[in-house]
Amino acid sequence: MFLASQGLGSMHYIIIASLVLIISFFFGELSKKTSVPSVLMLIILGIIGSVTIRSFSPGFDFDIFNDPLELLGTVGLIMIVLEAALELKLDKDKVGPITKAFFIALIGLLASTWLTALVLHKFYPEMTTLQTWIYATPLSILSSAIIIPSVLDLRHDKKEFHIYESTFSDILGIMLFFYLKAQTSDSVGGIGSMASYLLETVVLIVVSFIVSYVLLVIFQNIKSSVKLFLLIAVLLLLYAVGKLMGQSSLIVILVFGLIIANMKLFFAGPLKQFLNKDAAHDIYHGLHVVTMETAFVVRTFFFVIFGITIQFGDLLSMRVAGISLILLAIIYVVRVIILGVGVGKDMVPQLFIAPRGLITVLLFTQIPAAMVFDQFGEGILLYIIIFTSIIMTIAMIWDKRRANAAIRGAESIPVNEVKWRLPQG
Repeated sequence: MFLASQGLGSMHYIIIASLVLIISFFFGELSKKTSVPSVLMLIILGIIGSVTIRSFSPGFDFDIFNDPLELLGTVGLIMIVLEAALELKLDKDKVGPITKAFFIALIGLLASTWLTALVLHKFYPEMTTLQTWIYATPLSILSSAIIIPSVLDLRHDKKEFHIYESTFSDILGIMLFFYLKAQTSDSVGGIGSMASYLLETVVLIVVSFIVSYVLLVIFQNIKSSVKLFLLIAVLLLLYAVGKLMGQSSLIVILVFGLIIANMKLFFAGPLKQFLNKDAAHDIYHGLHVVTMETAFVVRTFFFVIFGITIQFGDLLSMRVAGISLILLAIIYVVRVIILGVGVGKDMVPQLFIAPRGLITVLLFTQIPAAMVFDQFGEGILLYIIIFTSIIMTIAMIWDKRRANAAIRGAESIPVNEVKWRLPQG
């Protein structure tokens, strides 16, 4: 290996990993001030690392990063779904916003996936319909990992909408992708296959609820101070076992997160006696912190390694650039239509907050070998991620300046003192 040939030992690896995490932290702080997504900075950091490696060792085998990327991707996927579930508060007064965000996310996902699949089939006629949908789905999923930290300064209703929409987009997109993935080994297909998948999903949801209730009841009674990582280990185990059995085991993670984030709703009536509120709340808050911290570490190394493994040849292809431009147009045309119907005229900056990120890359790494299309320009993936992030950044900066200008305008209006007079008559 290149690193070993340069005399790097374990201490060097620790130094490199620590520096990457420290830099990533400052990227996050810089992102809050500039609205530039930290994901872009991490990818650029990875590209700089790639250029450095290529300069010192032209024959370096970048395939050694494939396994770490897949492992980070799997853990990242679980952490993102859990983190998204923990953000979903199913309060009664939120029924309207949640329902609206759900349908906007669902329709946006399906419309974007369908149109993207048509474009891919046009440019790559050798691809099967199933292949085009498998490739189109990741490109159509919003990145909650980018959106949620980026919208904290927006008006409350807009911030709330983006949190719900991006969360639903992640969850629905992942479910759609794994349904399509299951079709690669399904000999039935069509309506029968969909009915079978829905039935299996319903059964899995029921089992997930039972498992989640049991887990929460057990862990709220554990007094050890290390039970949070024990709980995460159990969830990872359930996910891995479910995947080996061919099940969409992310549903277990999703259901557990929903139950613990909305324990008053799910532990109502006779079930209330099984809930220790203080202990359960401690688990929720601790799990929220651990999930965010873990997601930060996973996201950091994932995007840096992703940047290292980028093949620059595709980026120079006019064909790849042209396809990417068309797909970008689809993203925002679909968004204009669904937001125009669902939100109305006040759709700025929501219209431009549609970045693709971690989920998109993660799902691309999980495309089945039988469905891999070698002629697909992987530069499309990078173009979509970079330009949706840049467009969001410009929109956020513009919106912040507009809001600040409105505040300064309001503050500049003099407030006159008016003496109160007794009404006449």
